[in-house]
Amino acid sequence: MRTSTGTAGAVSRAASRPASRAALTPTRTRTTLTSTFAAALAVALLASGCEQAGPGAGRTAPADLGRIRLVSYDGCDDMLAGLRAAAARNVGPWGLGPPQIMYMDARADTAAPRAKTAAPEHSTTNVHEAGADEPDLVKTDGKRVIVVNRGVLRVVDAATRKVTGTLKLVDGDQNWAPADLLVSGDRALVLFSGGGGIPFGAIAKRAPGSGPRYVLVDLAGKPTVTGTLTASGSHLDARMTGSTVRIVVRSQPEIAFPDPGPDLTDAERIRRNRDVVAKAPAGAWLPAFETTDAAGRTTKGTVGCERISHPDEYTGTSMLTVYSVDLAAGAKGIAAPDPISVAADGDTVYGTASSLYVTSNPRMLWPRPVEPPVEDAPSATPATPAAPVPPVESTTPAKPAVPGPGTATPANTAQAPRDEPTPSEPVPVPPTATDETAPGTAAPETTPVLPPEETEIHRFDIGAPGAPRYVASGKVPGRLLNQYSLSEYEGHLRVATTSADLSDPAAGERDSSSAVYVLDARTLGKVGEVGGLGRGERIYSVRFIGPVGYVVTFRQVDPLYTLDLRDPKAPRATGELKITGYSAYLHPAGDGRLIGIGQEASERGRTLGTQVSLFDVSDPAAPRLLSRMFAKDSGSEAEWDPHAFLYWPATGAAVVPLNSWSGERPTGGALVLRIDDSSVTRTGTVTHPRPGGRGDARFAYDPGIRRSVVIGDDLWTVSDLGLKVSALDGLADRGWIPFD
Repeated sequence: MRTSTGTAGAVSRAASRPASRAALTPTRTRTTLTSTFAAALAVALLASGCEQAGPGAGRTAPADLGRIRLVSYDGCDDMLAGLRAAAARNVGPWGLGPPQIMYMDARADTAAPRAKTAAPEHSTTNVHEAGADEPDLVKTDGKRVIVVNRGVLRVVDAATRKVTGTLKLVDGDQNWAPADLLVSGDRALVLFSGGGGIPFGAIAKRAPGSGPRYVLVDLAGKPTVTGTLTASGSHLDARMTGSTVRIVVRSQPEIAFPDPGPDLTDAERIRRNRDVVAKAPAGAWLPAFETTDAAGRTTKGTVGCERISHPDEYTGTSMLTVYSVDLAAGAKGIAAPDPISVAADGDTVYGTASSLYVTSNPRMLWPRPVEPPVEDAPSATPATPAAPVPPVESTTPAKPAVPGPGTATPANTAQAPRDEPTPSEPVPVPPTATDETAPGTAAPETTPVLPPEETEIHRFDIGAPGAPRYVASGKVPGRLLNQYSLSEYEGHLRVATTSADLSDPAAGERDSSSAVYVLDARTLGKVGEVGGLGRGERIYSVRFIGPVGYVVTFRQVDPLYTLDLRDPKAPRATGELKITGYSAYLHPAGDGRLIGIGQEASERGRTLGTQVSLFDVSDPAAPRLLSRMFAKDSGSEAEWDPHAFLYWPATGAAVVPLNSWSGERPTGGALVLRIDDSSVTRTGTVTHPRPGGRGDARFAYDPGIRRSVVIGDDLWTVSDLGLKVSALDGLADRGWIPFD
């Protein structure tokens, strides 16, 4: 979960060396590394628009690899007219597409010391970029361990290993609400990203709200709530630079579409829904928020029309809003969150010390086809499925199921929607901008056109205190894996995506391939690209380290590609290593070394269990596998959440949460490894006490260990049941702190 300060954001110094093999090798260091971006990025509005997809015979619209010009509205009337027109073009028979997406990702710590005495050497959250803190469920400043679990915040003194403060944030029946932390000095912001938790002690047992809630806590003495922020929409993610937290929320217009009944055609439903959109007020789109101070006084607000921008073309079906909360100014509560909004969508957040990027894939939000109810008749022949992705037999518990984009089924349908429309399916689609329907006439049937497989990117400047500044928008072909697919370096943004022509379901992913695009960070216009990576495969992990990139693709074997990115106009692949299995997360380990966390697999792509690999990437033309640790029938949270991985360079210790299904019952623990220049060695396993109870021990609940922290010579591990302290050297038990 954690890494020594700066390791995850390590920046190679090789860029300043002569162009040579060494110039592509990340530099090993035992000290804190700080990203240096000396050149100030000029703010530029973009001049060219994106290409509108036209009608076609079930084809995929071509991607225009260009820039998206962003402009502000002239006023509320201009905003309302533009949003109504855009939403009317995109409304479907069931409204504005799928419901909001629930996101549970997010995870950070640049806390200032509380006293003048130095804190013990300690790990910090394993973040993507130095200077951009990420929320996580546990934080430490070396003197305290702060953890949020099941709606309760606890503060533990690291020296005495005693709980010094407890704060219940939600009622007991709401303790399922996922939460994370950001900490700066004596202020903590608890992010209930799942939304809707009822505040503990609330006088009225009001129903949970529909949006996420952010709770500001004063840690100076007894933990105390000093303010809250509740936003309409869905939480995407947050980043903290200095003491300022930027929170990204996605919202959809609040428009109530009447139930048309079962007898209307889709075309008539669309016509009626357009009429509803045409009468919707501006307030339906304006993102709303609510702040509460320590005394319980509530202030409600909406984002002003003058603070909303839009690209040349947009759907009118969603808003991205960035709220700013300064923890250093939070003694009296949360001040005005200073929000700004963009009429755009988002699903991935990436941040540096000076930039915040939000990306989206329009195809992810494309309304899926829905079959009409079938009564007393056999179901229609199912669509040909796409080629399957190799099964991942990870034995780690799956992430909580959350509604995926475009996967909700209207209540009065008998069948769930399919993943992608096919050319033969008579699926209603949003008409183009030229489609005009006279009142009282049915909307014309149109041929389905999938949105292009592309990723839209929006950049905000967060280099100064206060509200971020919208800088630019752009797009690239393909879809991202996660935030590690993005990297800002020396005035450029590197973007790794996988592209596949899904207009032919029979082909599925067989013709897919991946590429890395280099964009100018000022304009998000393309500068260079390198493609053709992993044909017939998709990206499983990406890591950019200074002028070097590493991309792992997988279907049956795992090619690890090394990329030379020194010349932004001419990036190139320099080496490739093919091995079985794959790495789902890549972590820098100093001079010419790269750690991979993932799954071993058979030659046919069947996953077998967690593996931790050490690669020699000192020769960019010939990457090599040096060592591998394999745990059969197991899985790790670190495969999908890098915050779960700890690497401590001072001793070479690495800690990976591991859940195993070998034997009579599943077991969970923290696998402790030693990684040196040439090998990965297993040194032991930390386990937490199992909860007591009756019944068959084979089915006893084992919560598993989720995070690990180093403080001095202690290793702290975190599960849903408590904190355990072990000796970093030898793993001897030193303390157990239960979450009673």
